[in-house]
Amino acid sequence: MIELANHIGGRARPAASGAVLDDVGPATGAVVATIPDSDAADVDDAVQAARAAFEGPWGGASASERADLCDAIADAIEADLDRFAELESMDTGKPIHTARTIDIPRAVANFRFFAGAVRHDHTGAHAMADAINYTVRKPLGVVGLITPWNLPLYLLSWKTAPALATGNTVVAKPSEMTPLTASALADVVRDVGGPAGVFNVVHGLGAKAGAPLVAHRDVAAVSFTGGTATGAHVAAAAAGTFKKLSLELGGKNATVVFGDADLDAAAKGAARAAFTNTGQICLCGSRLLIERSVYDAFVERFVSAVEAMPQGDPRHPDTRISALISAAHRDKVASYVALAREEGGTIRLGGGVPSLPGELKDGFYLEPTVVEGLAPTCRTATEEIFGPVVTLHPFDTEEEALAIANGTRYGLSASVWTSDLRRAHRFSASLKVGMVWVNTWLKRDLRVPFGGTKDSGVGREGGSYSLAFYTEDQNVCIQL
Repeated sequence: MIELANHIGGRARPAASGAVLDDVGPATGAVVATIPDSDAADVDDAVQAARAAFEGPWGGASASERADLCDAIADAIEADLDRFAELESMDTGKPIHTARTIDIPRAVANFRFFAGAVRHDHTGAHAMADAINYTVRKPLGVVGLITPWNLPLYLLSWKTAPALATGNTVVAKPSEMTPLTASALADVVRDVGGPAGVFNVVHGLGAKAGAPLVAHRDVAAVSFTGGTATGAHVAAAAAGTFKKLSLELGGKNATVVFGDADLDAAAKGAARAAFTNTGQICLCGSRLLIERSVYDAFVERFVSAVEAMPQGDPRHPDTRISALISAAHRDKVASYVALAREEGGTIRLGGGVPSLPGELKDGFYLEPTVVEGLAPTCRTATEEIFGPVVTLHPFDTEEEALAIANGTRYGLSASVWTSDLRRAHRFSASLKVGMVWVNTWLKRDLRVPFGGTKDSGVGREGGSYSLAFYTEDQNVCIQL
């Protein structure tokens, strides 16, 4: 049993109340750790520690010094990659292969990227006839980072790296369901010489710990990744103190396959997009739109590609689909499978709970599920499920495909498969989403804007967008 503490001002501390919560491992259903059940008092302690660090030497640290810290964090995580991957797999139930090849390497890359970004950052200068203006980019102060359970270290590092690199101090509130790697990151920041209070972690529930962090007057900005409904509460709570706010929320993303696509590549890409991390990524392609002329040929290939993704023990290196995050979430996803049947859908593949041996029998598993025959406007096809369920929809024209793809409240991402370059440009430009991949999925350049439209979020992160979010620009005008 792992007993975690909050990390406040460089020290490990229990919740002020002494209360704890259980952290349950999804693969087995067993408790793997306890965490502090923190509240507003703990949040205030962390914010004050972060404020003191910002007002101390860290607030005057040079870009080079901040970048050096980020590089040191990256080096330390990379040197301990296997342990971080094991913690992430145990906490989330995701395959160890996914943690080793995606989650932890990406965390390393995030710190290295933003170290380089601040070393090479530049701001504007504007000459007048008798004066010159130049722009100074200044850190905000204390920033609150609230991160979800599906990609714990991946997304915490995506926010922490630019926040630290630009000179801020951090109070992080990770999901109470996946606390392990956030605590491990706090240990790394301390061990590589990060000043006390620069990076703080407060564990606990959203209502008791997350809400006070968002509302705290000494928190200058909040970056939140999570569900759309919670995001609305975060936005309302932040509004009263005029914080900077970044919201990366839900998605119901379309994978669009045209008849001229490479069907073998598209089928494998669509299967990866649908079921990576057991479908628990906001960018997963949970709606497959397929041109009718190739529907049967594509679906046969797609089902074969899904069947080739082994499900089971996340510790096994060959496993590609594993457990859902909790029993409650598994039940929610299963309810959509039942709803799909009620709405007239046919289960082409999966739909049940797999029979797994030994300690895995109590884990939170659901078979990868492929549903045909649903109207593209039904609930199953338009509401975010966030699990291993994908719906198939034939279309006849490009206009029909576009209407289906844009026909949800979400606008995060899409992937388009075609060999027609003109169509790729034309169709991508007409999609009401923040990100489009053509003939690929989840190919990420850390310089590009990340974020969605409609109910998928507010703002953009990544590259210069993150540097701008975590700073305030000040103009200085010098009379010549």
